[in-house]
Amino acid sequence: MSEQTRDQGTVAGRRVVVVGAGMAGVQTAVALREQGFTGTVTLIGAEPHQPYDRPPLSKAVLLGKAEGSAFDVDFEALGIEVQLGREVVGVRPADHELDTAEGPVPYDVLVLATGAEPIRLPGADGIPGVHLLRTLDDAERLRPVLARQHDIVVVGAGWIGAEFATAAREAGCAVTVVEAADRPLAGALPAEVAAPMAAWYAAAGASLRTHARVAHVEPGVVVLDDGSRLPAGAVVVGIGARPATAWLTGSGIELGAHREVLADDGLRTSVPDVYAVGDCASFPSRRYGERLLVHHWDNALQGPRTVAANIVGESPAVYDPVPYFWSEQFGRFVQYAGHHASADTTLWRGDPATPAWSVCWLHGDRLVALLAVGRPRDLAQGRRLIESATLMNPELLTDASLPMKAAIA
Repeated sequence: MSEQTRDQGTVAGRRVVVVGAGMAGVQTAVALREQGFTGTVTLIGAEPHQPYDRPPLSKAVLLGKAEGSAFDVDFEALGIEVQLGREVVGVRPADHELDTAEGPVPYDVLVLATGAEPIRLPGADGIPGVHLLRTLDDAERLRPVLARQHDIVVVGAGWIGAEFATAAREAGCAVTVVEAADRPLAGALPAEVAAPMAAWYAAAGASLRTHARVAHVEPGVVVLDDGSRLPAGAVVVGIGARPATAWLTGSGIELGAHREVLADDGLRTSVPDVYAVGDCASFPSRRYGERLLVHHWDNALQGPRTVAANIVGESPAVYDPVPYFWSEQFGRFVQYAGHHASADTTLWRGDPATPAWSVCWLHGDRLVALLAVGRPRDLAQGRRLIESATLMNPELLTDASLPMKAAIA
């Protein structure tokens, strides 16, 4: 914490400005009030909509089962000023000012919570019928597409591609998913774990084409690099996301290899009085011995509590979570906790050809990550075992009839 911020800590007029009105930004503003912060809190969002939650966009909102997913937060009652439709274009840390199209915004403490933005398919911008699925406006544009039951091509068999394909099949659309890798979720899971998931597509009536690269997109057609032409009333691109940090160029705030903000274990950035949280930031994990960049909802929910604690300053906090996420796809509830990069052993609980199974990753005799398909109890117990670094009995762990907590060494 800088000398300036320490001095201002005794002043009731201390100003915190949060940039980004998604989960991480909203929860930071709320956590500040919950932890007793009495100064000014301003939440700035680039979109004109009331702040909303993103997971329902690929489910209830997309299928017309809900009109929106606004957060149930009374900003006025909490004394949080919300400025919507205001794009931030730069920051000058030396002056403690943000730059926006409407003019500068001063701050005493700044929180970066701008999230991530989808990677676009090269050469597809401006072609009719090509969609992304990241914002409420994206979901609302896609909803009538599903209602008309178009032939849909999904580019990318990652989490968002699988979730959208699930919704499109539920809406009665013909769906083809094209994936450049040899399997779905190639960037997230090892080959032997992701391979059984390929069968889910066909079972749901969707076509999955692996080793398939898009050469270009024409109106109504996706052309693959092998010359195949796929009819496409609509194309949905889900090939990943990158931290939304281009506006920080020239600010002096240090960015990492993926253009994410490099935060420390208290989620402070490299410049005084600036924090970063959620999808736009990475943080060092003592638990896993490496820096983590986590693009998932739970990270945006948990990180703000650490940021708020360190801004309030009464009890400095360290952020070192067990990462967690979930996905609903093709009638299955998939959950993951931990980080498996350091694992030296992979163990299976159950048969992946059945509706319910789990995979455990161990480093030595300690559980470091867990994937659970249709086994929520495994996930709940496994997450606690990861957090406590409990020694496990690998032989008992593979017995799917036993609760995971019974496999403690």
